[in-house]
Amino acid sequence: MKVSIEDKLFLDRFRVAEEPHIRIIDGAVCLDNCEEQPCLYLCPANVYRLERDHVSVAYEGCLECGSCRIGCPNLNIEWRFPTGGYGISHKFG
Repeated sequence: MKVSIEDKLFLDRFRVAEEPHIRIIDGAVCLDNCEEQPCLYLCPANVYRLERDHVSVAYEGCLECGSCRIGCPNLNIEWRFPTGGYGISHKFG
C-alpha cells in the first residue's frame, strides 16, 4: 500500500515553543537582494511564504531539516534547534 506524503506528515507531532527558532535576519535582503528566494521552495514544510511586503516564517510547522539555512544564498536565515522538549517528534507507523 502506497502512503502519501501528507499521510506520513500527519504522523508527526509538534510541541511549539513561544520563541521562534528560525528568523530572517534582514527582511530587506529577501525582497531586494534575493531574486530566486530559494527558501520559498526548498522548505518541505512550506514554512516560508512571500507576502506583499515581506517573507513570513511560520516556524510552528518546521520539520527541522535545515534546508533553509543551507540554501539561503545570502546567509540571511538564523536557524537553531528548538529549546529542549519543543519542536517536532517524528512517529513511525
